[in-house]
Amino acid sequence: VHLVESGGGLVQPGGSLRLSCAASGFTFRLYVMRWYRQAPGKEREWVADITGADGRMSYADSVKGRFSISRDNAEATVSLQMNSLKPEDTAVYYCNAERYGSNYWGQGTQVTVSS
Repeated sequence: VHLVESGGGLVQPGGSLRLSCAASGFTFRLYVMRWYRQAPGKEREWVADITGADGRMSYADSVKGRFSISRDNAEATVSLQMNSLKPEDTAVYYCNAERYGSNYWGQGTQVTVSS
């Protein structure tokens, strides 16, 4: 099983980034896909998720209206479009796949929002 995140980087406040996660080694369409993030000195927190079958999306209150999660089951990818970024969005962002207790993580990608 592999989850490989990409798209992180340095962006100014108010800017945008698009994170992607490429999945392999499991039946992607059956899994709920989630994005988490972990800022320095803080616990990892859930950001957003999207179900496999019907694509229902959920967001943390802190990112609602600014971030958008999407998935492509044919390509086995999940993305996170991040707009109106704030310094408090600075964190390592992780891709996660979960189904009936099976839980897989990527290695993370750094997002830094700073002027």
